[in-house]
Amino acid sequence: MKNLLLLALFSGSIMVATAAEEKVPPPPESKPDIELTCDEADARIAKYRDANNELKAKLDGIRADILKAEGDLTTAVSDIKKCNDDIYAQVSASEAEVNAFREALGRIEGRVREMQRLTNDQLADRRADVIQLDKDFRQLVGQRLAALPEFYDRINALGRDIKGLYREHSRPPGYTVGTWAENKDCLWNISGRSEIYADPHQWPKIWLANTDKIKNPDVIQPGWVLNIPPKGPKSDEEMKAERRYWRKKKAEIQAAQAAATETPQSTAAPATSETGK
Repeated sequence: MKNLLLLALFSGSIMVATAAEEKVPPPPESKPDIELTCDEADARIAKYRDANNELKAKLDGIRADILKAEGDLTTAVSDIKKCNDDIYAQVSASEAEVNAFREALGRIEGRVREMQRLTNDQLADRRADVIQLDKDFRQLVGQRLAALPEFYDRINALGRDIKGLYREHSRPPGYTVGTWAENKDCLWNISGRSEIYADPHQWPKIWLANTDKIKNPDVIQPGWVLNIPPKGPKSDEEMKAERRYWRKKKAEIQAAQAAATETPQSTAAPATSETGK
């Protein structure tokens, strides 16, 4: 009996030692496969197998999350469609009709963006296009689909933008000169009008824009239709013309004073004109 007990203990110790020998740690990655012992090769394979199983488990988890997300997305899309169908039903419209309205609104937005890139002069030349654009916009927003919530902000923004096109070229392209007695019209006063420049010092802009009519900026005739350039700082050419004008006026005044000094008793009838600067 004692011998059997010793034999069992001896066998168990051998098995434990064998098991310990089997648990060889994986070799370093820098060690080539060809240099591995059998135990090291088995350890490396076991390591790779465990890492692969871990990655596979993570991948399976990600796939499960994707399937769940796809299911949630399908449910959300279905809910949104049902919500939209309920909203469309309130205006008695189909999804196709709403899509057509959305495209028509987008086309008008594109036309507005095109207009916004134009200069004031170009807008003035295309005033008829602006009016037609406004007409098309009002016709579109008069439809029942304009009441849908998704279009509310876009429609309001479009309305403001189209009004902006009118404001940019609301100043008349020309000004008809009135009489001095009734309107006190001269380049200085015309330039100072609120609907023109609201600044009388801008008069040289009107002068140089109408040199085909205005030979002397002190003389303009009733009934003339003067071109009114866009408001802005005077150009170099306009400032040079203004300086020439004032030099000439100063020379005329000095000459007149000299003539008056030489012949104090002589008189001359003043030149008259319908209106002056």
